[in-house]
Amino acid sequence: MSVSAIAFQRWISQLAPGSSTADVCRQSGVKRSTLAQQLVRGKVAETTVVAVARAYGRNPVLGLADFDQYRELAASVAPPTDAEVLSQTPTARLLQELLVRVGAQPSVPAPPQPGELPLGEQPAVRQWVEAIDDGELRHRVSLAAGIAPQNYSAQLSANRLTPELAVRTAREAGVGLRNGLVVTGLVTADEAGWPPSAVQDALGRLSDAELTLLASERLAVLGRSLKRQEHDERASRRAWDHLA
Repeated sequence: MSVSAIAFQRWISQLAPGSSTADVCRQSGVKRSTLAQQLVRGKVAETTVVAVARAYGRNPVLGLADFDQYRELAASVAPPTDAEVLSQTPTARLLQELLVRVGAQPSVPAPPQPGELPLGEQPAVRQWVEAIDDGELRHRVSLAAGIAPQNYSAQLSANRLTPELAVRTAREAGVGLRNGLVVTGLVTADEAGWPPSAVQDALGRLSDAELTLLASERLAVLGRSLKRQEHDERASRRAWDHLA
C-alpha cells in the first residue's frame, strides 16, 4: 500500500513549511522524477515517506504513523521477541557465539552502540515469518489482506513483503507492528526502538543445545542454497560450452 499523494503533500507542508518539491527532493535524495511520477499517480511509496522523514529529522516510523493506514505504528512499541531477533541475526554471529561457548574463541566483540544492532545486511523476511508462524499465520494474513495465499507465498519465496503486508503479518502474529518494517529493511532496528543489546540478550537466553540446533539449521539452508547455485553454474557452463 502507498500513501495518498494529497495526504503526503499535506504532511510535507507541516513537516517542512514553505519547502517546494525540489527542496524536498534535494534534502531527501529522492529523485525529482520519481516523486513527480508518484504524485501524478496519486500514490506515494512508503520508501519516499521514510526518506523524507529521515531528511527532516522525523523518526521514519512515526512519519509513517502520520498517515491513516499506518496510524497504529505510533502506539505499537512492543519489543521484539527473541524469535524475531534471532531470525534476523546473521549465521556468522550464531557460529561466533558457539565458538565462544566451546572455548574456541576467547570473547565476543564489544557490545554494539545504539543504532548499530548487528542484524543481517539483507532482510530475512521469510525467516521472520517462519519464526512467528503458529501454523495458521499465512492463512490468516491472506484472509485479512484479501489476497490469494499463493500471492503471499510468492512474496515470501522472494524474501520480501510490501510494508502493508509486513505490518499486517505482525498484527496477525500478535507481535510489534514495527518489527515487520525492520525485517523488510524499510526502517532500521534502532528507528523501530529495538534495544541495542537485543541480539546478545536473545543469544544469552539460548541453551547450548538450542544454539547448536539453530546454527545447524541455518547451515543446512545455506548448504542447500549453495548446492543449487553450483548446480545452476555448472548447467550454465555446459550450455555455453555446447554453443561454443
